[in-house]
Amino acid sequence: MNQAEDPEDGVPPSEAPLCGEHDSQTKAQRCVTGMHQRPGPGPGPSCVSMKSNRSMSLPLNFKDVAPSVDASSHQQRGKSPEPRCLSMKNDQSIDQWINFKDGRCSYDPEEDQESSEVPTGPSAQHHQRHLDSIFMLLEENILTFVKNELKKIQKFMSSDYPECLEKEDEEELDEEQRRSREAFVKISVHFLRRMKQEELAERLQSRLRVAVCQRELKSDLKRKFQRVFEGIAKAGNPTLLNEIYTELYITEGGTAEVNEEHEVRQIETASRKPARPETTIRQEDLLKASAGGEEPIRTVMTKGVAGIGKTVLTQKFTLDWAEDKDHQHIQFTFPFTFRELNVLREKKFSLVGLVHHFFSETRAAGICRFEEFQVVFIFDGLDECRFPLDFHNNEIMTDVTESASVDVLLTNLIRGKLLPSARLWITTRPAAANQIPPDCVGMVTEVRGFTDPQKEEYFRKRFRDKKQARSIISHIKTSRSLHIMCHIPVFCWITATVLEEVLKTREGEELPKTLTEMYIHFLVVQSKVKKVKYDGGAETDPHWSLKSRKMIESLGKLAFDQLQKGNLIFYESDLTECGIDIRAASVYSGIFTQIFREERGLYQDKVFCFIHLSVQEFLAALHVHLTFFSSGVNLLSEEQTTSLWSKVFRDKPKPKRLYQSAVDEALQSHNGHLDLFLRFLLGLSLETNQTLLRGLLIQTESRSQTNQETVQYIKKKISEDVSPEKSINLFHCLNELNDVSLVEEIQQSLRSGRLSKKKLSPAQWSALVFILLSSEEDLEVFDLRKYFASEEALLRLLPVVKASNKVLLSGCNLSERSCDALSSVLSSQSSSLRELDLSNNNLKDSRVRWLAAGLESPHCELEALRLSGCLITEEGCASLVSALSSNPSHLRELDLSYNHPGDSGVKLLSAGLEDPHWRLETLRYEGTAATDHQSGRGGRAGNLFSVPLSAWLIRP
Repeated sequence: MNQAEDPEDGVPPSEAPLCGEHDSQTKAQRCVTGMHQRPGPGPGPSCVSMKSNRSMSLPLNFKDVAPSVDASSHQQRGKSPEPRCLSMKNDQSIDQWINFKDGRCSYDPEEDQESSEVPTGPSAQHHQRHLDSIFMLLEENILTFVKNELKKIQKFMSSDYPECLEKEDEEELDEEQRRSREAFVKISVHFLRRMKQEELAERLQSRLRVAVCQRELKSDLKRKFQRVFEGIAKAGNPTLLNEIYTELYITEGGTAEVNEEHEVRQIETASRKPARPETTIRQEDLLKASAGGEEPIRTVMTKGVAGIGKTVLTQKFTLDWAEDKDHQHIQFTFPFTFRELNVLREKKFSLVGLVHHFFSETRAAGICRFEEFQVVFIFDGLDECRFPLDFHNNEIMTDVTESASVDVLLTNLIRGKLLPSARLWITTRPAAANQIPPDCVGMVTEVRGFTDPQKEEYFRKRFRDKKQARSIISHIKTSRSLHIMCHIPVFCWITATVLEEVLKTREGEELPKTLTEMYIHFLVVQSKVKKVKYDGGAETDPHWSLKSRKMIESLGKLAFDQLQKGNLIFYESDLTECGIDIRAASVYSGIFTQIFREERGLYQDKVFCFIHLSVQEFLAALHVHLTFFSSGVNLLSEEQTTSLWSKVFRDKPKPKRLYQSAVDEALQSHNGHLDLFLRFLLGLSLETNQTLLRGLLIQTESRSQTNQETVQYIKKKISEDVSPEKSINLFHCLNELNDVSLVEEIQQSLRSGRLSKKKLSPAQWSALVFILLSSEEDLEVFDLRKYFASEEALLRLLPVVKASNKVLLSGCNLSERSCDALSSVLSSQSSSLRELDLSNNNLKDSRVRWLAAGLESPHCELEALRLSGCLITEEGCASLVSALSSNPSHLRELDLSYNHPGDSGVKLLSAGLEDPHWRLETLRYEGTAATDHQSGRGGRAGNLFSVPLSAWLIRP
């Protein structure tokens, strides 16, 4: 600002006198006189001490300042003697500048007696001139500051929302500048009150409290979230979130329906989805989106499997808000976790009280009317909620100051009964998504984890050495199971931790290829850290001591018991049930901090968990292995409950029975919750893996025969027509046992081109499915005729059809059974099918009805359907029109050429084309094509064939 400008410019008239007056004194004299002289006669001059700040509290005496400054008060000051000098020697007088309590300065001239002598002679004159120039500059700076701040305050008071004053500045304000600004606002409040402007004073003071509260809340959240621990805390070695954060792949759309499949299965399904344009959404846009209307979406649910990055996503969102990088349309962000809320499930709070409880800054500021602000509540980890969310029977509440249990507060907040103006963001694993009614959720998003390029970006950030990063990325690509698991960010961290250690300490050694090898190395690395860091041992000492073995055994028991119950989060009561002493658990979480962690919530309640479900499953498998080979007890068999059997079993343990019972147990699981556990248990049977855990595992004698028997047992199960998902997991189990014979046999037939001439066994069919699902090329376009153009082949390869983008089934003799199977694929939530060619099959109307049942499913996203030459009449057309009316949003191309739709069929299709909800762009029949080039939906007149006009169907 130009300092020569009128200092009253932009300031309300009633406040203009605060900027200063003009008289015949010099600026320095005027400043010192106005600041230090009381009205009326006063004592002689006293010196300005430059050595302290104590006298800085002297200048303003609000009790003696009239609401408006007039000429008489100016004249009164003019009669005063020469100015007294301020002491600069010490800091005592700083607090005397402004005394809000009684308006009087507590200055005592005797305190500055030592510094009250005024220099005389030329040096005194020089000193005075120097002092005059300093105070002249000081006055100009103060006037500039006052003018600028009053402008900001005026704008601040006239805005719709009480944004922080600091936001007007582009540069960062330091703490001293903030305090100066807040002090000036307090001065302004005081003057407004002296001017009888009580309402303005109260509004300004209230908004100041809000601004200060917001700043303190942001500061607290910044401290909490700016540093994170990959995996979990490396003691004393946190990482800046902004340095390691890698953008996640988040898709918009979908439903909050439950998915109970094992999350590794879900990841495998996601990894097979062909690359295609999807509606993606960036983290910073999650709460800006609207469902096509002007009003923003109130509640967003974000789904994702454990470890996929949901929590880090919420932390990044909160950190960006706290650092003023994004989301500044939001006044308050309140991040909660269900882990923290669980410990309050027996207590009662009002909504205001709950916020005050977790965010003390709001309580200190006395903020209770949150409806006046744009507020975002984040609730992370719905799947960890341990209290019922009864949306049907919980009482309805609308008063934010009324107390109730936490579950009642949440159901009313989510339903919009409490604080309807608030925005909500809820994260959950897929299995718990249905705990909230669909009508309470405005938008569902899904965190898919890392795409392939994002995986590579993570490892390049993690390893600064480019050559090392390339080597690791290349290695991961060679192992299908590792590559799939790296969709999960926490698994990328585990992999990086292991490979970094192996490359550093075991140069030239083969890198781990299977999941079991990876997790064994991970456990060994953590044991080594514990030994060196906590036990003071050397790196060459044995990894396992008696104490560390005991710890792992205890953690393994906890992992297995809680896996059986389906728990990922444990409380003190859960540990006690497993026989783990609470004090010991704290020691475990402190030592094996990368594996098992302890979190402290409010009231110092402790929450325990493993860093990821896969770590819990590995330790559970390790516990079953240790128990069997140390005591002969098979924890997966009911025989352990019979003492006689137990005795016999302990005398002659038979590993074959352990592994076979594990396979049976996993196959009986309807959702595959033991799939990964089974892979780990079988992997631990290999002698090479047991060698890696020497000192922890009892080294079993060479059991190659047992392993071979287990391989044969698994192949037998594959031959028994188990579900495709279970069959695929059994092939992963064979990989863990280093047996790829079945897969190699089929691959050889594929390479030689002899596969279509062979009659395959059920096991060979399953192997073919496994091979095709592991091949990204075969999933882009799947042509059944390359293998076997038969109904049996279609039914056997249905998982491949489901995972493919484009499927060609022309001339494959499809029956009603085939159409029923295809209908189930079309209606599957996890289907990737977008183009389906069924031309030249005698489907007729009856089989089209089966297909129509799949087309009308809300999960069906088919974009092109070709039914040329399928003997379809008006009845079949009616079925198709009915299906498209139910689900009109996706199908863009329909080929009904060389069929018999008749006049009624044509009319039905014509009426459908006029429906604005239909997305159909191209319709073909009777060997002709009609393309919508008028609707603006992508059709082009150049696509029209030269055909009779009567054969065209053109959208109006």
